[in-house]
Amino acid sequence: MTNKTTSTHELPHWFTQNAEAHLRMLYGKQQTAVLMDRLINLLHEFTTNFSPIKEEHWDQNDIILITYGDNIKQANEVPLRTLHEFLNLHLSDCINSVHILPFFPYSSDDGFAVIDYENVDQKLGDWSDIERIAKDYHLMTDLVINHVSRENLWFIDYLSQVKPGCDYFIEMPEDTNVLSVVRPRSTPLLAPVHTHQGIRHVWATFGEDQIDVDFTNPDVLFEFIKFLLLYIKKGSRFIRLDAIAFLWKKLNTRCINLRETHEVVKLLRNIIDVAAHGTVLITETNVPNGENISYFGNSDESHMVYQFTLPPLLLHAIYHGDSQYLTEWAADMPRPQKNCTYLNFIASHDGIGLRPAEGILPISEVAILVDAMHEYGGYVSMRAGKDGQELPYEINIALFDALKGTHQGLDEFQIQRFICVHTIMLALQGIPAIYIHSLTATPNDHHGVEQTECTRAINRHKWDYNELMELLNNPGTANAIIFHELKKLIKIRRAQPAFHPDASQGTLHLNHELFAFWRISQDQNQQILVVSNMTSEVQSLKLPEHPIPDGSGLWRNLIEPTATNQNTKEIQLYSYQSVWLEALD
Repeated sequence: MTNKTTSTHELPHWFTQNAEAHLRMLYGKQQTAVLMDRLINLLHEFTTNFSPIKEEHWDQNDIILITYGDNIKQANEVPLRTLHEFLNLHLSDCINSVHILPFFPYSSDDGFAVIDYENVDQKLGDWSDIERIAKDYHLMTDLVINHVSRENLWFIDYLSQVKPGCDYFIEMPEDTNVLSVVRPRSTPLLAPVHTHQGIRHVWATFGEDQIDVDFTNPDVLFEFIKFLLLYIKKGSRFIRLDAIAFLWKKLNTRCINLRETHEVVKLLRNIIDVAAHGTVLITETNVPNGENISYFGNSDESHMVYQFTLPPLLLHAIYHGDSQYLTEWAADMPRPQKNCTYLNFIASHDGIGLRPAEGILPISEVAILVDAMHEYGGYVSMRAGKDGQELPYEINIALFDALKGTHQGLDEFQIQRFICVHTIMLALQGIPAIYIHSLTATPNDHHGVEQTECTRAINRHKWDYNELMELLNNPGTANAIIFHELKKLIKIRRAQPAFHPDASQGTLHLNHELFAFWRISQDQNQQILVVSNMTSEVQSLKLPEHPIPDGSGLWRNLIEPTATNQNTKEIQLYSYQSVWLEALD
């Protein structure tokens, strides 16, 4: 995944043609020439090496760890250095990429209300700490592009009517009709603020401390292009566009996934492809499945989209011991376009989003799942639906505790279920991302919720380094069992060409107790049958016809290295067991 460029001082024609089209659509023909000159000058300041070369961005070795800069802390050490030490000592043999969640000065939402986009939060470290990590691991950095903290200098300028900030926000009369706007929260969309001209109301999609910026002003776009290039310069290989679906606003529309938003993503993709090829653009869009994958565009928008539908469907399947909805969804998922892939995850710093399951899971099934997660100590965040009614938006719970039981009640299979869902996720087409609290089997942090009064804190525990090491070094703890088992699975995955993100995938329709799919390498030389028992009962798997004509007829279980004789027609899968069966020549 190394960057390669050809030395040329001129921007290629494909870039200028595309960029002009995007800017014309966004800001009109009259402004396009001036904005293009501005963009070209900005790119020349960043680099003189422009390249239209298209290369492979990824392979099966790519595994992303999701973490905050201070999820692991120890006394008298900068948290980013502790994180780097933890990565080097314990994960360098299996993890090659790390998503450090927003590491900038912030006022709320654990980093997603950014005060200063150009500096590292001094409580975490500084740019030198970020750059050291980026030299050893592919770094993912958040571009929190939809909104800023109300403590951001732009917003302080807005309150005082000082440029440039006074032109960077969306001010509306309090009685503006915004009922058509899709909301991810139940808070008022228009937040009251005290300015030098009295009380004004500004657009705030995610709450009163996260004030949306106005991308109809091209100056705002160029501010964020500068941040994008800064993060790449500091070593970022992945750029995550946070909450991008809400970027562009038009009254009397849903104000989500608008054409203008897609045009901005296309422009940022063009900039990356020409100025920093090898950098990967990722859109974070916690929306229904079809809307989510629309951000691939025609292979001209994001390189990767989050597989947001996977967490609720996988949780539902293993809670009920029934893979029907999961299997139907997997069978219908389109293969990613060229130079695009999925980012697969089942837990993150946020909760388990429920909107991505809309149209797939019946409302009654979602309600059952929400009730179960309440029983397991979790919470549910609400959003405003049509006509203002509240609807469940996401489940806030640590994934380890979300799997402590099933529809039949609590049982002794929590660890097995946890390993099962990760074995599935690691094998699916795309690049897997594992949250640090999944890797360490962290339970619900109710103390964190009490301290912060934020339900998402239930899954954002801050580990003391020595306490965590004590748990991971004790082979009898759930933390150690899961940590070492997931590391083992990752290492196995990384050795299989059939698990390359671009390798094909085909879903099998077996009985509902099993979830199964094929992965086939790009050169057709490796075929792996992935099957998981979604129940606590032993299940029989009738093996399909061996896919290699005139071959040995043997299968090798990559997880528990054994060969299955060609005369064997069925194998038994114990409680929540997963197998990766490689077809042998």
